[in-house]
Amino acid sequence: MERNALQTLIEWKNNKRRKPLIVWGARQVGKTYLVKDLFAESYYKGSYIYVDCKKEDEIRAFCADTANAEKIIEYISLFFGKQIDENTLLIFDEVQECPNIVSALKYFCQDFRQIPVIATGSMVRIKIQRETHKRGAGDNEKFLFPVGKINQMTVYPMTFDEFLMNSNRMLYNKVKVAYEKKKPLENGFHEMAMEQIYRYLLVGGMPEAVEAYIDGDNLLESREILKVLYDNYLSDMELYQASQEAMLRSRALYQNIYKELNKESKNFSPGLIEEKSRTRDYATSIQWLTMAHVINQSYQLKEHITMPLMQDNDSNFRLFLGDIGMFSYQSGINAASFVSSERENTLSGIFFENFVANELIAKEHKLFYWRGKSSAELEFIIESDNKLYPIDVKKGRGTLNSLQKFSNHNKFEYAIKVSKNNYGYDAEQKLLTLPFYFFPFAAKDLAEGKMTV
Repeated sequence: MERNALQTLIEWKNNKRRKPLIVWGARQVGKTYLVKDLFAESYYKGSYIYVDCKKEDEIRAFCADTANAEKIIEYISLFFGKQIDENTLLIFDEVQECPNIVSALKYFCQDFRQIPVIATGSMVRIKIQRETHKRGAGDNEKFLFPVGKINQMTVYPMTFDEFLMNSNRMLYNKVKVAYEKKKPLENGFHEMAMEQIYRYLLVGGMPEAVEAYIDGDNLLESREILKVLYDNYLSDMELYQASQEAMLRSRALYQNIYKELNKESKNFSPGLIEEKSRTRDYATSIQWLTMAHVINQSYQLKEHITMPLMQDNDSNFRLFLGDIGMFSYQSGINAASFVSSERENTLSGIFFENFVANELIAKEHKLFYWRGKSSAELEFIIESDNKLYPIDVKKGRGTLNSLQKFSNHNKFEYAIKVSKNNYGYDAEQKLLTLPFYFFPFAAKDLAEGKMTV
């Protein structure tokens, strides 16, 4: 399957000043497939070495005792019987099993920068944090992160444009061209693209679930895969948490994201999970789950907004699940709801809000929302090229009351309403209407400061 992140790896490869690369991301989002099957097989075929730190016990044991890049290169060369030079891509996968490899990247950068090196794993940040703050360890024994000596990128679940690119390339091309020309799709194609949005809300972006859907057009099989992945995420919390209490709180927090968003305020409320609990009781769990890239945090802004965007305080925020398929699974809503004629009435707006949140995160946006007086609210506020873009997410048509109240306190380039409606721009109201299927492209333009109408 094609992934947008491949282009990032190509740019890294061609950069004369590249450093060893760490690829972050939650488990099962396709990091290994991207790095090994798409990138290495296409650009280093026959000249790359892949080390699975979970399976290669001897290499893991050797690297755990040294950060000397020269020794590591020599050992791996002898182990695989293959000379390592500037034309050899060296891949360390599952490096959470040997965090010392991450520390060694400093010396790969200093002494062997010509050799392309990629390290990847699912719980790397968590393991690194634990090693960095290890109790009882002397200064010489604690883990040292290679600050300034690495490049970094994060792989996320497949965004909607990736989902469409792989499931219906012709429709993807039609949507992309229409967005670039800033023209609405013809009604028949618009309905076809919206149908794919609803399917994506159900399947999500976990590559295994997407592949099952594409291969057999089997939504039930995709759903079964999501169940397994969801349970695996919960199991991870037992493996990597520092204490039993932290593990239980993290599990409870993760399992209640839909419930938190499905109430009127949508703000995180600890009492909904555990009676008489406080937000600070969940601070470690929130940090753990965001570091693991399985949830995303959005911060509240109030009344007048200043740039750069910063949260007003730590007590008001919202949490979203990192994959919309996981979110739909957690909701407990029957899978048939997403493909039935009654879905407009069945699915609440928070499915679409979680969808938009994920599309923004995948383009490296920080999440903020705005709350004014008298329940005025805008789901997302984006800063791009030193301009503000309020984003209103509407399942249906909706009203513009919140936008009017927002404009009383803030100047903005124009507002973006993301909904099931077709493309349109109202210059008088400074309102751009984007159908859901256009939003991945808009999120990219916003990230690059290229947004136009």
